Amino acid sequence: MSRALEGKVALVTGSGQGIGRAIAIAFAQHGAKVVTNNRKPGSTSSSMVTEEQINSMPADKQEWYKAGYAAESGDAATTAQTIRDMGGEATPFFCDITKIEDAERLVQHTVDTYGRIDVLCNVAGCFGFGDIEDISAELWDNIYDVKPRGYFYTMKYAIPHMRKQKYGRILLCSSPAFAGGSSKYAAYVTANAGVVGLTRAGALELSHDGITVNCFAPGAMTRASYESEAAKLTYKNTIDLASKPPLDRMSVPGPEHVAPLIIYLASSRSARINGSVFFAVGNKVGLYANPAFEKMLSKESEEPWGIDELTAKIESELLPGYKSILDK
Repeated sequence: MSRALEGKVALVTGSGQGIGRAIAIAFAQHGAKVVTNNRKPGSTSSSMVTEEQINSMPADKQEWYKAGYAAESGDAATTAQTIRDMGGEATPFFCDITKIEDAERLVQHTVDTYGRIDVLCNVAGCFGFGDIEDISAELWDNIYDVKPRGYFYTMKYAIPHMRKQKYGRILLCSSPAFAGGSSKYAAYVTANAGVVGLTRAGALELSHDGITVNCFAPGAMTRASYESEAAKLTYKNTIDLASKPPLDRMSVPGPEHVAPLIIYLASSRSARINGSVFFAVGNKVGLYANPAFEKMLSKESEEPWGIDELTAKIESELLPGYKSILDK
């Protein structure tokens, strides 16, 4: 196995289970010293479904949910112990990155423990499900507070250390949902789109300091996947999923498939990659296009467009070949 991160120090938020855990373990396997993180020890509470909702599911679906959820659970300490058992070096630090003082303590702990911070990989996330009119302010804030707010907080305190050493890799976890293709996930879609914006802004600002900021939009079977499926099974106005076979590791790739891309982006070989968004699901890795104008209208006169004039121009010059987000 290559040692692409030999001598580097990596902080991975949301690394108690799922994709964050897989990345933290892979970082250590490739030579990094790792600080693992999640909110609190034994963190196994669901953010998307209540106990009442779980109990309302058919018995076979309850069994599927509880077994899968338990299998995908863990915390920062169990991940760190796994790394140490493999011969790597890791230490857990429990805190809530949605609180600015916690984010500062987390970064400082990393530097105090290992002397530097080379890689900041934010994977922490919160999920929610519901029609836009049903999403509460509390749920919206819970999702948004992690992404992008918590990501911003950790960047805020990691960047000064990276500037001093003239080296840094900041990796932010979004989701393919950022493009708006997930119905009933408005808060989650918005939060992940914010991560993409933070990526691009950070890349532009930090490029002269040897620091890159990139984003990855992964998909994998994780604890959140079980929550999402359970939420769909119990939510009003949703399609009937009771007769469909439930998702599991046999039908959806596991989080370990995401790690190789993140190793590359965290390594010195990715120095020219900056402000980009990558897709990673199973063995498929893609690069999203940078935002660009598809077409542009301009007017030689300084007078504002007349509504009839502009309407005619839009329909004759901008709209031919147009497809909305709903068009297949």
